[in-house]
Amino acid sequence: MNIIAASELIINDRGAIYHVNCRPEEIANTIITVGDPDRVREVSKHFDSIEFKNQHREFITHTGYIGKKRISVTSTGIGPDNIDIVLNELDALVNIDFDTRTIKENLTSLNIIRVGTSGSLQKEIPVDSFVASTHGLGLDNLMNFYQHSSNEEEKQILHSFNTHAQLHHGISSPYITGAGMNLLKEFVDGFHSGITVTCPGFYGPQGRVLRMGLTQPQLIDSLTSFNFGQHRISNFEMETSAIYGMGKVLGHHCLSLSAIVANRISKEFSKDGGAAVESLIEKTLGIVESKL
Repeated sequence: MNIIAASELIINDRGAIYHVNCRPEEIANTIITVGDPDRVREVSKHFDSIEFKNQHREFITHTGYIGKKRISVTSTGIGPDNIDIVLNELDALVNIDFDTRTIKENLTSLNIIRVGTSGSLQKEIPVDSFVASTHGLGLDNLMNFYQHSSNEEEKQILHSFNTHAQLHHGISSPYITGAGMNLLKEFVDGFHSGITVTCPGFYGPQGRVLRMGLTQPQLIDSLTSFNFGQHRISNFEMETSAIYGMGKVLGHHCLSLSAIVANRISKEFSKDGGAAVESLIEKTLGIVESKL
């Protein structure tokens, strides 16, 4: 029996896992993740009832019901480093016995749906529209710290991307993972689709120039012009590839949904990004309640 040490699995005095501050019974098997802690209440205000509210640092979780559907919403904060914390801890809450500190014999698969904002990389995907990510393509390197594998299609897309983009080797070793197909198939009507690139930052890693010069000034053009068969890059942000990569290794079903608040090709920014996010939240929760 492999007992997980206290330094590896940190459980606080009330029996909750350290960062997200939840006990196993305090999360549902369907979880909405949002980057912005303030967005948690923008999701949970649509719940018919709320059972639990927990907070530690930027990690806020509300668990309740919409109709008969039990659901949690958890804030991750921005970036793949925070996703590393949240995905590991959500998995631990359902798949590790906190009393014995051992992995359970029967594992649970969660439905994890990211609802966030993003920048479009295609002119015809306008601001205030929605994207459901078919794949997460990571420039963030997180999954290179974990043992993971790719299917044949993912390998082919990644090989084609590396040949096309010609990123400096010192910048990134990209990886790619597909969405959970059982979730993706429910988010078709009203959604654009495509590969979502995940970057390890908001400015230079997404091709923005303020006062520092870039080593990859052609990045936006390289991402926008890439295609492989029916696949193209639709948008980029800062969490999707980490969610998809970790979710696949851990056996969870993951999907990333984005409200487009900027179009990097037409240089437009949404006049009311909050309204776009609210519309995406309502649409997502309606599908979750009725189809998942």
